[in-house]
Parts: sequence; structure tokens; C-alpha cells
Amino acid sequence: MTHPGRSGPVSDRSLFALALLNFFLADARDGLGPFLDGFLATRGWSPMSLGLIATVGGLIGLVVTPAFGAVADASGRKRALIAAPVLLVTAAALATLVWPTPTIVWIGQIGTAVVAAVIGPALMGLTLGLVGQRLFARQVSRNEFWNHAGNVASLVAVFVLVSLFGEPAIIGLMLFTAVGAIAAIAAIDPSRIDNRAARGLDDSAADQVPSGLRVLFTTPGLLVLGLLLLMFHFGNAPMSRLVAQQYSIELGTPFRTTAIITGVSQLTMIAVAAATPTLIRRFGLTPLFLVALCALPVRGVLAGTAHGFWSVYPIQALDGIGAGLIGILTPVAVERLLAGTGRFNVGLAAVMTLQGVGASLSNVVAGTLVTWRGYQFSHLVSAAIAVVAVGIFWASRRQVVGATEARGPEPAALV
Repeated sequence: MTHPGRSGPVSDRSLFALALLNFFLADARDGLGPFLDGFLATRGWSPMSLGLIATVGGLIGLVVTPAFGAVADASGRKRALIAAPVLLVTAAALATLVWPTPTIVWIGQIGTAVVAAVIGPALMGLTLGLVGQRLFARQVSRNEFWNHAGNVASLVAVFVLVSLFGEPAIIGLMLFTAVGAIAAIAAIDPSRIDNRAARGLDDSAADQVPSGLRVLFTTPGLLVLGLLLLMFHFGNAPMSRLVAQQYSIELGTPFRTTAIITGVSQLTMIAVAAATPTLIRRFGLTPLFLVALCALPVRGVLAGTAHGFWSVYPIQALDGIGAGLIGILTPVAVERLLAGTGRFNVGLAAVMTLQGVGASLSNVVAGTLVTWRGYQFSHLVSAAIAVVAVGIFWASRRQVVGATEARGPEPAALV
């Protein structure tokens, strides 16, 4: 593969290592991730307490996210910006698993939120620096494919290992994935990372310093995109957590139950990631954003009205469609809006900040709604918010995607 702006090709080793990095980051970047709620719920933590932890940790992480985006733009050590958080997140997760006291849980989750905030912008910058703008959308889909594949492999491993050896087996799995992620980072050739391209700079642009959250207000469509993501994740983020809490308590098997619930959405996301490059090329961003946003109200109504464990399959499949598409379309839309400015990573971080505001606030709100009126009521409120987001996108779609609709990636096998 020829790198735009370079005379030589991007090595197969680096691209293979990037695939492995995304595979192992599925488990290594989030610590206990989706298992945390089920694990703590079976140890007496209430939905309100769990929502408060997620909200506080998320909001503290958001404070540093724009700064980390600027760091990712300016730094020539993007591999280190991924490796260091992986090590810290793994340490925090292991401490939480071994000593789930309130102090350890709070410190671990806040620390995880802070250090993990740098991984997203750094990984996107690393990707853009390796493949360039023309192949970026396709490579983002590849990243998501391998990330979701890693999630599925991790979930299967959790289900099997916990069934055979009990919960202590999670410790070995977490150490294995952390080592795998670090090894993959080391295998990426740093000489093949174009740091100007990684910032979204073209050859004619001045090498200017990014401007933090101000980039939201100086780029048409970027603020609208951020607000849409805020609303989407406000409705979507707590739903899987609440479903996992509910059935972990009912069935008394937090790790295996969460593995099944999360696995359904991750398998769907693999299919979405495989299909999205061709779908973008054929239909553009607008129809795909609509599908992603419309999946959430349908999911909320189903979660709020259906009963029985069978319902987790369509509920989580809709999560795979909605969140899976959003995860790919967001960096693609940001890159197009900021192409040539040198502010890609800080712009993506700014959008992720608004996205994170929605996800973080939703946790404590959803926990309150569950305490007040039950799980089903919280899901229906999420559906109502999602309907508003669909309307806002339709009214402002040209600002978000504009004249770039005709541009799309070249479809290719996800290898």
C-alpha cells in the first residue's frame, strides 16, 4: 500500500501490527469494561451508585480529553501515547477485581477514565499517519472490524475461563491482552508514521497549533455532529449496562451473562464494520447516519416493553448497528470536515468530549430513573431522546456531511 505523501509503501508488518493492536485493545483499553457493572451489582452495588461512579469518572476524563487531542496532534510519539494508558488501565482493573472496596473502585474508575481518554485520539492519529487521508475511512472500518473481533474473542474467553476456573481466571486474561497490545505497538514501524498527515495537515497548510474546544465553534458542522453524538450516547450508553445489571442479578452469573449480552452487539458490529466501507462508497454518509440514529429509538422501545432473556438478542443487535455505525462514521466525518487544517486529533477529541458528556451524564440519570420507575422506564426515556436526535440530524445533515458525500473509500478485504 502506497502512503500518500511518501515514496515508499506502508509495510505489511505495520498494518498487521495495527490490526493486532485493535484486536487486543478491545480488552486492554477499558479494563473490566462491560463486566464492571455486573461484577459490582452482584456484590451489592446499586444502579444509582454504579451510575454515579461512571458519571464522575467520565466527566473527569472529559476535562482532559481536548488537551489529550492537542497532545496527540503535536506528539511524534503516538505509540507511547497508547502503550502507557494500556499499562495503567490494566493495573487499575486488576486492583478493582482483587480489592473491590469503594476506595479502590472509585480511584480505579476515575484513573481509567483519565488515562484512557488519550487512546482514542492517539489511535486515530496513528491510523491517519500510517495510511493517509485517501484510505482513512477504509482503515477506520478495518480498525473497528478487528476491535470488535477482539471483543468477541475476549467475551468467549471470559465465558469459557470463568466456567472452568472461576472469576480469578479474568486476571490472567487481562495480563495476556495487555502484553499483546504492547507487543503490537512495538511492531509498528515508527518511521512509517507521517506525523503531519496524522494531524490532518496537507502539504500547503501552515503547521499551526490546535485550538482545543474552540475548533468546535470555528468549523461548520462539527458542533452539530458533537451535539448529535451527545444525544445519541446519552440514550444509548446506559442501556447495555442496565440490561447487564438486570440479568446479572436475576441469573446470578455476572461474567457469563455480560459475555452473552455484550457478545451479541459485538458480533453485529463485526458485520457492520465489514460492510461499511462499501456502504459509504455507494450511499454516502447521510443514509448511514440515519440508520445509526434510528436504531436507538427502536432499541429503547423494545428494551422498555419486552420481557425475558430472549429480548437481549434483538436489543443488542440494534446496539451493534447503531453504535457500530457511529463508531466508524464519526472519525470519517471529522476528518472530512477538518481536512488540511492540522486539527484532526484535537477536533476528534472535541467531538468525543461532547459524546462523553452525554454518555457520562446518562449513567447517573439512568440510575436515578431505574431507582424511581424501573429499568423499562429508563429505556423508554432513552428512546424518546433518540427521536429528537434523528430530527436534528435530518434538519442539519448538510452541515455535517455537506459536499463531501460523494467521497468514499475504496472497498477492500479486511485483512
